[in-house]
Amino acid sequence: MKPTGFLHWSLSLLLASTLAACAVGPDYHQPAAPQAALTPSPLPVQTQRAGGVAQVFAPGADIAGDWWSLYHSPELDALINAALAHNPNLQAAQATLLQTEENERADVGVLMPSVSAGFKVQGGQNSTDSVAGTGFAASTKPLPAYRLYNASLSVSYALDIWGGARRGLESAQAQTQYQRYELEAAYLSLTANIVTAAVQEASLRAQIDATNQVIGDERQQLGILQSQLSLGGVAQASVLQEQATLAASEAALPPLQAALAQARNQLAGYVGVVPGDFHEADFTLDSLHLPDTLPVSVPSEIVAQRPDIQAASAQLHVASANVGIADAQMLPQISLTADIGREAINTGDLFMPQTLLWSLVAGVTQPIFEGGQLSAKRKAALAALQASGAQYQATVIGAFQNVADALSALQYDALTLSAADTAADAAAQSLALTQAQYRLGGQPLSAVLIAQTNYQNAAIAQVKASAARLVDTAALYQALGGGWWHRSDVAVSCCGVIP
Repeated sequence: MKPTGFLHWSLSLLLASTLAACAVGPDYHQPAAPQAALTPSPLPVQTQRAGGVAQVFAPGADIAGDWWSLYHSPELDALINAALAHNPNLQAAQATLLQTEENERADVGVLMPSVSAGFKVQGGQNSTDSVAGTGFAASTKPLPAYRLYNASLSVSYALDIWGGARRGLESAQAQTQYQRYELEAAYLSLTANIVTAAVQEASLRAQIDATNQVIGDERQQLGILQSQLSLGGVAQASVLQEQATLAASEAALPPLQAALAQARNQLAGYVGVVPGDFHEADFTLDSLHLPDTLPVSVPSEIVAQRPDIQAASAQLHVASANVGIADAQMLPQISLTADIGREAINTGDLFMPQTLLWSLVAGVTQPIFEGGQLSAKRKAALAALQASGAQYQATVIGAFQNVADALSALQYDALTLSAADTAADAAAQSLALTQAQYRLGGQPLSAVLIAQTNYQNAAIAQVKASAARLVDTAALYQALGGGWWHRSDVAVSCCGVIP
């Protein structure tokens, strides 16, 4: 049998036997989802009606990939599309995923033989050669220079009998999965943050409008008092009191305006531009529709849908595979190396039968004394596995807490808005009545000032309560995973790169 055929047959047999062998270390299985209720008490069918809308809880309902479109805001849709195309953090997450995918492809080569070819030309000359004569009469002459040509093919293969290399590839694959879910988490955080910032902008604009309305009313009231003062109808103290109230209302305006500017700058950052280049449309509460049907997923679906849980699962998988790698390093390592080539002083003779060279070497290495390194590394891998397990459990608990917080917040948001609506209506009626009575002399100025303050506070509280429902609705969609599995840019195998 020819050496080349023997080598091919040997490598094929050893490769097949190695791949069929069992790998040392634990086989990874994602922990089962907790079987528990999402909230301490059963969810109602719907929230209380507030602002003319009652949000209905729909257990088992699916989540759209573009869940933010449920706000029915073309401006919001356009802003999110721009952010998905230009946000630098998202681009960094995409590039990191590509990096881990290429590293995984590189690690696949560990399971295959390493083959290299070489061609070498060696030139040289020996010292001298004796010619005619003996003793003192002998003479020498230089030997002619020569060239030696060598063409070779080398194959080396480390037998993965214990599965250490396969565990390494398994770890690389799990790291790729981790980065894929990190990309999804970045995608979900970005879209949810944009919705939150847009609602915050709309809330601040409404608060500024309410404050400007109060300031306008107070300026009108101050003008009336100043006219009455000139006629001797009121005391100077009443005018000064109204001036102080107006100044306090005006002082509340700049912080709101500063917060609005910061909200706009934050949106610019999400889109990936500097504030000076951000010229997107303004957001108002009237331009944002409150979704009236809310999905509620069961625990097993939450575990599968949440990118952070799946990322923690991938990290746990990495730690599990690393235990197998540490186990394999403590066992004998077997390697096989084969070389075949041709060597001749002329290129034309390289393929003559007598110029054939070959060798086949098998080696076994068993660690005997490593100063405790291998044992310590295995214990470290086990500790890392325990740590990853605890981190996974903490991530699951935190995810369920997020869902429970959002569901509870939505119920209480409706109650808060309902009370705020009632308070705002009552404060507006009280202010109008008190001002009318004051003009007729039936109420003192202090009563008008109190009514103005109550109305301002009630109007702003109403705005904040309306915004809270919008924000907490986005928080629920984020807590449930955001529906990334329905996006058109995600491959069936999960978590593709966003274009």
